[in-house]
Amino acid sequence: MLYENHHNSTDSLARAGVLHLPHGDVLTPMFMPVGTNATVKAILHRDIVDMGYRLILANTYHLYLRLNKEILKKYGGLHQFSNWNGNILTDSGGFQIFSLAAFRKIKEEGVKFRSHIDGSYHLFTPENVVEFQQFLNSDIQMALDVCSPYGIDEKKAYSTLVTTTKWAKRAKIQYQKAIDEGYGGALFGIIQGNFYKELRKKSALELLELDFPGYAIGGLSVGEPSNLFSEFLSYSAQFLPSNKPRYLMGIGTPEYILEAVENGIDIFDCVFPTRIARNGALFTSSGIISIKKAIFAGDENPIEEGCDCLTCKGYSRGYLHHVAKSNEIIASTLSTIHNLAFMKHFIDKIRVAILNNDFLAFKTKFLDRYSAKR
Repeated sequence: MLYENHHNSTDSLARAGVLHLPHGDVLTPMFMPVGTNATVKAILHRDIVDMGYRLILANTYHLYLRLNKEILKKYGGLHQFSNWNGNILTDSGGFQIFSLAAFRKIKEEGVKFRSHIDGSYHLFTPENVVEFQQFLNSDIQMALDVCSPYGIDEKKAYSTLVTTTKWAKRAKIQYQKAIDEGYGGALFGIIQGNFYKELRKKSALELLELDFPGYAIGGLSVGEPSNLFSEFLSYSAQFLPSNKPRYLMGIGTPEYILEAVENGIDIFDCVFPTRIARNGALFTSSGIISIKKAIFAGDENPIEEGCDCLTCKGYSRGYLHHVAKSNEIIASTLSTIHNLAFMKHFIDKIRVAILNNDFLAFKTKFLDRYSAKR
């Protein structure tokens, strides 16, 4: 059993459970730090483990362009190569192809694209994407899908949906071959359909017939208004099976995570917490602060009173202001440590609230303070 449910909150659809993965159990809900190139930027894996994270994300597109199968064979997969003993989820690279590739052409066979690194041409198919993630030894891998941007018409959205379903069927066949060869990871299907409810429903029902080990909701948080995000999250989530893990791709703000948990989502990822950290933006329970602002010069307080992260225990806001303004590398490291620790504590509190059947009260209280003006 991949997913085991521990408790359904009585005040919402929020749930707490556990993922049984090859490199250890992971409690849900769970936020995944993003380690695109087999490294979470500006931080050691050791520090991520110390925070309690047991699942991180890497990206198939970027690793495919920088590594080859022979290297992966030599190391036995991405875990040994990157010295990470926890679990790894790898995205299929579909989103990156459609957002980064200089050239892309969707065919029945797959998607042909040109590398944003050196301009070389490549072809991703549902089969070779599964195969490459098998070489990575991903604990969770994603099926190749077609990403569609916000604002396209229904005809184009339908076309991308049809291709996504066809590719999902082929990915599932290749995945079964991998299982027969001894691969122990899980393959997730990705629900698409853009912002058309009938297409979302069609995508979900077609993928459910394929009986993937887990399911992801794709194509949200792609520039749409927040009310539309909420509407289509709720609509899409209702089709997800209760006995499978549920993953909402690409969200990493507290507001969106709370919205997702309320709708029964288990897993989230986003570069947001680490990206803003490198720019001097830090999470606090009262909202995000910019440590580069002059008001923090000489401030002897930690980023967040009561935070037990390495940064808050050892460094003041005044020092962080200094190293950030001086463009010192340590500024990115210390800020990243705090933001990821904040997210882990936040998720842990969410789980406790679910188990205590007061998730909605926690959500309201958290947002009332987090949204307050500083």
